[in-house]
Amino acid sequence: MAILIHPQTKILIQGITGEFGARHTRLSLDYGTQVVAGVTPGKGGQFFEHAGHKVPIFNTVAEASRATGASVSAIFVPPPFAADAILECVDADLDLAVAITEGIPIRDMVRVKRVMGGRKTRLVGPNCPGLVSPGPGESSKGGCRIGIAPGYIHKQGHVGVVSRSGTLTYEAVYQLTVKNIGQTTCVGIGGDPVNGTSHLDVIKLFNADPETHGIIMIGEIGGNAEVEAARWIKANCKKPVAGFIAGATAPAGRRMGHAGAVIGGKEDTAAAKIAIFKECGIEVAVTPSDMADALLRAAAAKGVKLS
Repeated sequence: MAILIHPQTKILIQGITGEFGARHTRLSLDYGTQVVAGVTPGKGGQFFEHAGHKVPIFNTVAEASRATGASVSAIFVPPPFAADAILECVDADLDLAVAITEGIPIRDMVRVKRVMGGRKTRLVGPNCPGLVSPGPGESSKGGCRIGIAPGYIHKQGHVGVVSRSGTLTYEAVYQLTVKNIGQTTCVGIGGDPVNGTSHLDVIKLFNADPETHGIIMIGEIGGNAEVEAARWIKANCKKPVAGFIAGATAPAGRRMGHAGAVIGGKEDTAAAKIAIFKECGIEVAVTPSDMADALLRAAAAKGVKLS
């Protein structure tokens, strides 16, 4: 079982005819993802063809969803137009919009969040690597890959991964797979200060999923999202959880890569978050190379099998 997406999920790609969108559409099709439509205004009626797949292109998300049953969109649209692309998904009542685009103006995202309030569509991102629910095949093929994550490093199993950092998501997944520990779903929520889905949102989904036996939560300096999730875990989650916080050596007040990674209060330094993780019973990985081992320690302490 997986959260948010599964191998049968029907996907549409906004920006399928752009270089970046096309490249990752091909990789998702090769992985076995059910990419059933593309959306590029003005190119409706054309097709995206790859390795025997013939994906129809539509002018709007609403048309694509009605014609194909697609319920999830992967958004590879340039920053000036990405907010409107997200809102197209909301207007079409999709279940999920995954915004890969980096550099969407904060003002645009504030507008998006305001419009999305109370609507059906969930947003993951922006500025995120997307999601992977691995399949049972060799190199986890036959699963669902939305975004830019390398599918082949995944393995189907029982660990959920949630992270603000794309590269650290891949690192955690690879460590798990090398140890023959598979994953249910891996979710990159993105590092922007205004995003659609938080650590806590994903932790709640993993906690409710009977097939997810353990969780890795990867955060960084800036904001209090990890603290909020950690305190919820202490009060509500019985599953083993390991955590890592990036940015321990970052100078205070300096933006470090992600727009959201700016220290502003007493609880958003790396040291403060690590202390709260420990207080909340989360096994802390000291370095990025320790993430899988930290989860194994947490699982052993609770008597939980991960593989």
